[in-house]
Amino acid sequence: METISYKNVEILRKELVVLKHVDLTVESGEFVYLIGKVGSGKSSLMKSMYAEIPVFDGKAEVLGYDIIGIRRKDIPMLRRKIGIIFQDFQLLTDRNVYDNLHFVLDATGWKDSVEKDLRIEEVLKQVGMANKSYKMPHELSGGEQQRVVIARALLNKPELILADEPTGNLDPETGDMIVALLHEISQNGTAVVMATHNHSFAAKYPGRVLCCENKQVTARDASELDD
Repeated sequence: METISYKNVEILRKELVVLKHVDLTVESGEFVYLIGKVGSGKSSLMKSMYAEIPVFDGKAEVLGYDIIGIRRKDIPMLRRKIGIIFQDFQLLTDRNVYDNLHFVLDATGWKDSVEKDLRIEEVLKQVGMANKSYKMPHELSGGEQQRVVIARALLNKPELILADEPTGNLDPETGDMIVALLHEISQNGTAVVMATHNHSFAAKYPGRVLCCENKQVTARDASELDD
């Protein structure tokens, strides 16, 4: 099943063309690397997928939603099906891990308190943070914070995860563990699109490689990438 389908898509930011003639499909359970220099359009492409910035031309569908014609009231429903992981964590610093996750469940319409507690327990266990729910963000290492961010992204059982430089603020060993976790999530059926500057991940954790360059998105062979 196609999670993402872009055909001849054009993306603008502040009336400037960032990407054009984008043809892209991502299947369920696929792991896709998005590479390219700073300013090449990686983040813009990902933001278009959750309707943060508009698609101006072509045909764009994400999880069955027409991104070009999407109604404002449908955007929250689209985003509920997508887990978004940022480089800078964006955890709420005034509350502990449990309350960070609880906040998301409340915001996305979960009502039953027992179900909420069970789901929080499940996702923290999935990312290896089962015994850290009482910790405040500042008490966690960078890698632990990013694991909580992944847990947060998993709460609503997304069909797609978009990870924008998720290892950018982590040391190499910790970053490697985060990519291994995301790769495992994709093998369980969730499509993962990950922007990264670290090309060595593609050799260790196989996936399709797409490069943003010269306002185009082109396929690349992982074996041809520099480290």
